[in-house]
Amino acid sequence: MSYGQGGPQSQWDPWKPNSQQPWSSGADDGAPDWAALAEASESRNKRRKVLFIAGGALATAAIGTAVAMAVVSANGGDPQAGPSNLPASASLPGSGTATPSFAPTSAPPPLDPKDFISSAQKDTAPLGPDTLFPGKQLTVGDAVYKKGPTADTPSCATVAGGTLPKVLTANGCTRMMRATYTKGDIAVTVGVAVFDTAAQATKAKAQTDDRSIVRSLFGKGVKNFCDGAFCRSTRNAYGRYAYFTVAGFTNGKDVTKKDTKVFDVGNDLAQFTVNQIYRRGQAQAQAASQ
Repeated sequence: MSYGQGGPQSQWDPWKPNSQQPWSSGADDGAPDWAALAEASESRNKRRKVLFIAGGALATAAIGTAVAMAVVSANGGDPQAGPSNLPASASLPGSGTATPSFAPTSAPPPLDPKDFISSAQKDTAPLGPDTLFPGKQLTVGDAVYKKGPTADTPSCATVAGGTLPKVLTANGCTRMMRATYTKGDIAVTVGVAVFDTAAQATKAKAQTDDRSIVRSLFGKGVKNFCDGAFCRSTRNAYGRYAYFTVAGFTNGKDVTKKDTKVFDVGNDLAQFTVNQIYRRGQAQAQAASQ
């Protein structure tokens, strides 16, 4: 016997077409609760999505940390070891566009000025007292030195004293140029001996001693100095040039270790001379590179 409207209760078969799922009357008839199942499935999907996003964020953070550490490491290191292979402005791998490649080029190395003043074959620029000692005065810092007489001779030994004439002759000195500068009652003569090669000039300098002295040059308003009195002398060589100074008082007074002003004058003129020799080589090197 049946109750309610309609005919007999239809049976739902998921594999049979046109079959219908019966409505639940609220009683537990063994049929699954599809709404609850759908809600549970949706809840599981949301949790999986959240876990996936969180996992992806952690992985991205880990990769970002690894890249950052690599960049820091590449830009760090011992500063004495030289520059880093990775510039500080480098971008992360994969970003931007590929660096364009260019055909390899090579610039010629700069010419060494000393090469041009180390042999007579290369050192061909005009040379004379006025080129090494230009102008009428010399200013070094706060000191101003007035230029006096100049001289130039191929007979090197005739303008040298003590043990210097023998040294110059033995090593083939071809020319001696001299110039005198004064400051108050102090005068200094600079002598530049010219050789064919740097080896000759270096050997000559090595053979000198405290008695190897260039003769002072006076006249044209400069009184006789360092002629019988104790004076301070220096000697050195650069390129194919050996240069000497002798400094003292124009009043004939002996120079002692306390006379630091005389030492300063000699040092200033010696430094100026080697600077002039270097500039000579520098000018020739620049002209040859153009």
